[in-house]
This record gives sequence, C-alpha cells and structure tokens, in this order.
Amino acid sequence: MSSNVRTRYAPSPTGYIHIGNLRSALYEYLIARVNGGKFILRIEDTDQERLVEGAVDVIYRTLKICGLNHDEGPDIGGPYGPYIQSERKNTYLPYAEELVKNGHAYYCFCSKERLDALQEQYRAKGQVFSYDRHCLGLTEEEIKAKLEAGEPFVIRQKMPTEGITTFNDAVYGEITVDNDELEDQILIKSDGFPTYNFANVIDDHLMNITHVVRGSEYLSSTPKYNILYQAFGWEIPTYVHLPLIVKADGSKISKRKGDATFEDLVNEGYLVEAIINYLALLGWSPDSNQEIFSLKELENVFSVERISKSPSVFDMAKLRWFNGEYLRAMTLETFHEVALPWIKKGLVKDLPTLPIAKMIQPRTEVLSEIPEKLDFFNNLVEYDLEIYTHKKMKTNLENSLENLIAAVPVLESIEQWEEKNIYDSLTSLVKELEIKNGQMFWPVRIAISGQLVTPGGAIEIAEVLGKDESIRRINIAIERLRAATQS
Repeated sequence: MSSNVRTRYAPSPTGYIHIGNLRSALYEYLIARVNGGKFILRIEDTDQERLVEGAVDVIYRTLKICGLNHDEGPDIGGPYGPYIQSERKNTYLPYAEELVKNGHAYYCFCSKERLDALQEQYRAKGQVFSYDRHCLGLTEEEIKAKLEAGEPFVIRQKMPTEGITTFNDAVYGEITVDNDELEDQILIKSDGFPTYNFANVIDDHLMNITHVVRGSEYLSSTPKYNILYQAFGWEIPTYVHLPLIVKADGSKISKRKGDATFEDLVNEGYLVEAIINYLALLGWSPDSNQEIFSLKELENVFSVERISKSPSVFDMAKLRWFNGEYLRAMTLETFHEVALPWIKKGLVKDLPTLPIAKMIQPRTEVLSEIPEKLDFFNNLVEYDLEIYTHKKMKTNLENSLENLIAAVPVLESIEQWEEKNIYDSLTSLVKELEIKNGQMFWPVRIAISGQLVTPGGAIEIAEVLGKDESIRRINIAIERLRAATQS
C-alpha cells in the first residue's frame, strides 16, 4: 500500500467510548501509520437526539491519552473540512437530489402513523418490516405539489429488487447478498439531516478515505453503501470489517448491561498503555509469540492480513495480567508516581509512600486495589490469634510469645530505624536464640499487621510504621498472647 492510505475514525458523540469503538479507532490509526498514510477524525452527529453535551471532549481526550494522534479533524482542521457532520448539513441534500434525478432515490411523504401501521402489519405476520414503496409511484406533478405545500418528506434509496450485490472485504473475503433483501433505506431524514448510512458514504468519498474500518455488524449494510457508490460512479474503498468483541458467555459488550467503558477501566486503575496493548490483540495476532507491544511497535508490525474473522473474547483476567506486567516493568520512581493517588487514598496517617510503593509494586495488578491493601497501616484491627500458628514456619502461640518478648528490647535499641538495621538486629537475635528466621519474622509480621497476607514482609512494614508504632503493636500482641497461653 502507498502513503495515499487514508483512514477515518468517525464516532458519534454519545457520552462515552466503548471498548469496541476504541479498538476500531486503534486499528484505523495503525492501518494509516503502518502504511505511512493519514488518520482522520470526523464527528458524526447527524442523530441529533442521541447527542450528549461534552461528549466531543471525551473523544478528543481519549484519543490524546491513548496516543492516537489524528492528522486532520475538527480541532486541527485539514483540507477536507469541516470535519463535523452537522456543519456539513448542506452538503448532503444535493447528492440525494442527484440520486432522485437519476432514478436511484425517491421522495417519500408517508406519515409516521402510516409507517407505524405498516410495521404492525408486518409484526402480526411475523415478518421483518420492509417499506412497501408506497411513494415510489408518485408523479412529478404530485411530488411538486407536496413539496410546494410544505409536506414533510424523507428521501429513500431505490434498491434493486433483482440480482445480487457482491463485495470484497479485507478480513471476511467475498460476500454476496440477494438484492431483494435490501430495504429502501432513508438517505435524508425529515429534519433535513442525512442518515448515518448516507452521510458516511458521501463524506468518505469527499474526504478521499481509502480504507473503511468498522465492526463486522456493518457487513450487512455494506451492499447498500456499494450500490450508492455505484450510483454515483465513485471508486469503492477497501473494507476492513473487524470481528465482534464479546464476553465469555458470547454476548456483546454493552454499557447498558454494566460493562466497562474505556474511561471506567482507566478510573479503576488500568493503565492506558496496557488497555491499548490488550485491545490490539483482540482480533489481531502478531507473527511471533510476543504479547507486550508499545504503540510505536504496533505502528511497525500491524497488518490487516492477520486480523481474525472470529469473535474475540474480552477477558478481564487477561487485561489484569497485561496491567500487572506494565506496572512491574516500571521503575520504582515511575510506579510511585502512578500509584501515589491510590496510596494516599488508602492511608489515613502520614506515612512514607516510597517504601510502600516498593512493597506493593510486585504485588499489584490493578491500581484501584491498592487502598484496601494498606488498611492495616491505619489501624490494627482485631484478629484471630490462631494465625500465629504456622506449620511450615514451626510457630505456635507459645514460641511466638517468647520470640516477640525477646524482640522488643532489640528493636528498642535500634537508633536509625531503617530496613537494613531492623533486619540485621532481628537476624542477630535469631542466631542468638538458635531459632529459624520464620519463627521470628512470622510473629513480628502478624503482630504489626494483624493480617495473614500483607503486601510486604515484617521488616518492610515495620520500617513504614515507624519504631514507636511497631513496638506498640508488638506489645499489644504480647499481652494478647500472654492472656491466651495462660488461660
């Protein structure tokens, strides 16, 4: 392919970006970049009833933070503007009127009541609704009179009723449909706005779009687009239909069913880079076993030929794995910066956050899980003393009590309270008492955390808690163990 490749991302501003939509944007971007072409942003707002205030800003923000930088668009302009369909409203009617003139479209004056009644008739027969061409037979005089009288109208595409329409898709290959299955779709609505199906054909042609990339749910609509291209005598673009993204049970991902949008995932603590990496592999596979890809790497290796036909399962466990890999690959300083808002959310006390970041980095997959992991730093909650008993560590209530009593004066004698000094002091005590490391470190960790599982070991936790708080918690444990072993 040449650098003349032009793809477009054409979202409707409905308030959020769903995962399938973002995957389309990513693939459109990659097809442009891998071929040295242009990636265009176009806002499709012809369905005025579905518009949500601020939604266009969501689109700009999402593309920016994902690194999908467009070459032309409403915010940066370009040679084919305007790039917002509502601002192009006057573009479409002349093209529809040209189709009417050439016999490929017609005016329809049917009222809503008539169409509703017609739909009811089809429903009663258990048939799929198809417009009955009631207005196709109107004479020029009748049409003129109705237009002059100001009767509301739509313009419908006149579909061929015989034969077949065949098109080629870069992913699904050759697809053929019977023309008698195609309904006379509306091109211009009664409010003067074009339908999505009409506007995107006109705009794709006028903007020289070479590759139309979209979900496989649009495969059935593609013959309608091709008949329009042919009616105008225009070159048909390359179609790249993408496999569906489904849940594990095979159902479609849907915001209405509570499935996460891109912003939801970011707010839950998933990294943008991890989401993009995972989305790239939802429907496309590299020619190697590599799974971790930066956007820059994807720009060099992505290929349409390796897009799958099969639906892709959106697996949250796999996304967690990707996220964890990205978090662990960060330097401590970068992880600390990324995790800091979540660490602060989990802490009531003013504690050093860098040692906490170091502690939790190897054990964190999703940032939003950090706060609950840190709760024990705020308060020592009541816990079952049985957790001092550990078969592998060879600990029980009695030796835990003895070893904690021995640890207190050693810890009190430490002047510089830092990880190395705490560790050296306790390991010296372990040798002196001729016990195993676990028999000291297990009870110390339980005493200062009250938790069976913690994000860090005894020494790391003690350093963060500080000398006074660590010793205070050990003394509480001693009192409780003493009472339990004496009763």
